[in-house]
Amino acid sequence: MASTTAPKSRFLVLHDYGMGGSWWWVHARSAREVLETFAEVEVVDSPEAIERADGDLDEVDIDAPTMPPGLDGLRAKRDAQRGHPGFGALADRRTVHLRRRWDGDGDEPATYFMEVGSDGRRLRQVELADDGTALKSGPNDWTFNPPVVDLFDPEWADKEIHPDEFEAVWLRARHVDSE
Repeated sequence: MASTTAPKSRFLVLHDYGMGGSWWWVHARSAREVLETFAEVEVVDSPEAIERADGDLDEVDIDAPTMPPGLDGLRAKRDAQRGHPGFGALADRRTVHLRRRWDGDGDEPATYFMEVGSDGRRLRQVELADDGTALKSGPNDWTFNPPVVDLFDPEWADKEIHPDEFEAVWLRARHVDSE
């Protein structure tokens, strides 16, 4: 974490949940401090987004004891993660390759191989069904592409795979449109 004596700047912070998001202005010492303090957020630095940011957004100091609704839960979630093995292990990477088993939400069980950028958004993905069917997709195939991986979350550290493993699955998969 940043020194508590360093000057603070104002950062536009987004919790993107796909079909919408929650926004705040957070006064912090660095963008990294914001990411280390709140789970599942991103610091938005595009001049267009900053210019369009609503003047009615909650504005908070990162050191404040209480946070506005939504941001309070994201801080509590990050506090619970800190200290677990793997916390922040994937942060500061340009690209991360992951394998995750998915058995929930009424979907058929599958293993997902993901290539994820430094912002936690999927770059490429392969869905490997239990019957061996492998379907690959990319950003042009997805209506929404919110961050799906919080790179500070220790849950993801043991799901990392070597890029060669991802590439091997990617090469043998059919494109999702060619079903």
